Amino acid sequence: MRSVFEFAPGDWRADIYAAFKRQRIAQVAYVPDAGHATLIEALHADHEVKATVLTTEEEGVALLAGADLGGERGVLLMQSSGVGNCVNMFSLLRSCGFPFVTLVTMRGEWAEFNPWQIPMGQGTPQTFEHAGFLVYRVDQPADAGVVTEAAIRIAYDAAQPVAVLLSQRLIGAKVF
Repeated sequence: MRSVFEFAPGDWRADIYAAFKRQRIAQVAYVPDAGHATLIEALHADHEVKATVLTTEEEGVALLAGADLGGERGVLLMQSSGVGNCVNMFSLLRSCGFPFVTLVTMRGEWAEFNPWQIPMGQGTPQTFEHAGFLVYRVDQPADAGVVTEAAIRIAYDAAQPVAVLLSQRLIGAKVF
């Protein structure tokens, strides 16, 4: 059964969703985040995908390692402020050779209003690199689907951890 969710015309998240479907993503773990909200809503509407809300991001690392052991592909959705919560769990991926994909909505970049978001936002790419991840960045809406699909393919074809950083300019600056 396909999703009954309809994306707004031109929504780049529809391209990410389509990449998930083409690459047979069966599980998606997430901590609620406004940047991922539309995609999360679409995933919950799709009865072929198990969307699991987490209390903290590192739970997603373990959940997706288990999904891989069970023969399913998964993706973790999180915000850059949650990356620091996962550092210790990233050793599981490297030590055991699990494929892993995370899509990260960036904070602490373009037009950020909250100074507390800046340190982790600025350190996110290097944190992933130091943990042995391949890191891809999406700044343009047209690149969201193709970069996501490439990340999933290399993660699952070559058993690599991959992070796709969705820039703050792409997702839009939060305003409170």
